[in-house]
Amino acid sequence: MPQISQELTQCVQCGYCIDVCEAHAQTPWDSVTPRGKIYYLKQLDLMGRGGMDKMLGRPVSLSPEFVDAMYKCTGCGNCEVVCHAKIRLVDLWETMRKWMVEIGIGPMPAAVMMGKSIHANHNPYNEPDSKRDAWWPEEVERHVPANVIFFAGCTGSYRMQHIAQAGVRVLDRAGVQMNCLGPDEWCCSSPLIRTGNEKESTDCAQHNVEKADGMGAKDMVMTCSGCYKTVSCDFGRFYAKAGQNVYHFSQYVEQLINDRKLPLNNEFNHKVTYHDPCHLGRHSGIYDAPRNVLKKIKGVEFVEMERSRENSRCCGAGGGYKSTYPDFALNIGIERVHDAEETGADVLVSCCPFCALNLSQAAKKIGSPIKVMDLSQVLLEVTAPKPEEPAADKA
Repeated sequence: MPQISQELTQCVQCGYCIDVCEAHAQTPWDSVTPRGKIYYLKQLDLMGRGGMDKMLGRPVSLSPEFVDAMYKCTGCGNCEVVCHAKIRLVDLWETMRKWMVEIGIGPMPAAVMMGKSIHANHNPYNEPDSKRDAWWPEEVERHVPANVIFFAGCTGSYRMQHIAQAGVRVLDRAGVQMNCLGPDEWCCSSPLIRTGNEKESTDCAQHNVEKADGMGAKDMVMTCSGCYKTVSCDFGRFYAKAGQNVYHFSQYVEQLINDRKLPLNNEFNHKVTYHDPCHLGRHSGIYDAPRNVLKKIKGVEFVEMERSRENSRCCGAGGGYKSTYPDFALNIGIERVHDAEETGADVLVSCCPFCALNLSQAAKKIGSPIKVMDLSQVLLEVTAPKPEEPAADKA
């Protein structure tokens, strides 16, 4: 067992975490809740289960129910917000998942397949490296050397290419000289870390740092919140050592707008609400930049959902949950779409292609009229050059 006794003894079993646990809402067993998980772990830690197995040379025996409970979590971190004992619960779950993999129990089969794909193809979708930059818009110049590396991420490269394309086109309109790593872009390794399969995560991070450094770039910009959290928090030390600055797209474009380098030419006449991605909001503390950008756009009527900012409901897709429990992930996404519908908004904006993927699928599943968009897509519309007005007729 990892050294987690302090965290376990901090828990007072109050149960405040239960009401905000989306996994528990899908599987209403106490064992799935943070409180239930900690109770499980206390049995292992305090009663010596597992330790005796090791001492006697027996394989560590954990019940299938225990393993299932440890993976029934999106890693959203909402439990940490309401935890009166201030336990870093997401770190605790990831530590336990890592330990389970180390002793040969876990990850779940879907995560095993993702790990194999990342090892072979450097992405969890089992797509070839050669197609990594097929999304790059033909009209946008790829600068060498580049001031900025646009890090598309695996979902942006292979599943939600329109978001990566929108991001690059918006930056190009601001005169940003950029490039991407192309086939040399490897997975940020978030799927490995979140599911406990960390063996190759450091290799991925160091590879991306070296390739970006080789292109002369000092800024790295990304639309994916999962990538941003991994690059800036989990592996920020590597990028800082190389002198590279890491930005989420929302931060970068907010500064471009403030510096008058990105004109907002057109109106966006919609009632808009914003979904905080867990990795961008609770995990990285970025709440204001996306909202500030949206509020600068003419025509936007901005409304907040009841659960927003640090109390935002998870989209349902994170932490390996969507790959292992796809139906549950979709159900959580449906609840989030309902949250948005209650505001009267006709557009639901997020800042993560993986959130957009699950929320779009959820909206389609229930036939919701709400349109799910990434911030980059909204900006692509409002930064388009204004059509020239016809010349006045001569008298």
